[in-house]
Amino acid sequence: MSPPDAPSFRAALGLFATGVTIVTARAADGTPVGLTANSFNSVSLSPPLVLWSLRTAAHTMPAFARGSHYAIHILAAEQLELAKRFATRDIDRFAGLVTEDGAGGVPLIPGCAAVFECANRSQYEEGDHVIFVGEVERCMHRAGAQPLIFHGGRYFTELPL
Repeated sequence: MSPPDAPSFRAALGLFATGVTIVTARAADGTPVGLTANSFNSVSLSPPLVLWSLRTAAHTMPAFARGSHYAIHILAAEQLELAKRFATRDIDRFAGLVTEDGAGGVPLIPGCAAVFECANRSQYEEGDHVIFVGEVERCMHRAGAQPLIFHGGRYFTELPL
């Protein structure tokens, strides 16, 4: 049996509804970097570990691979425009955005449903991505925040039952 072609595989993966995150870090020169990602998952409660993945060819890879920390922001429904902004290439994603510094100096985005400030614990190259495992040093959540959901290539704030 042969593996699926890339378009079919991607279409099938798109049927798995996920939350939407923005992952932020600082490049070696102090420049903030960030991107929208839906490849986020919990790994362990003790110690507290989470994972996410990034395409090896991503221009932000050096910042995430070499940095000591990053933050994973779970977006709330009202943050749709931020999700789109951080998914757009060749723009200053942080233009006009007020952030504060978190663990390791990473930029933290206000108003998120949850934020995980992570030490860059380990990395595993698999296929055309690197899987990052972060050890959560601090986290916060906003009780009652409505989720931003990604499914089938579209954003939702809720899925009908």
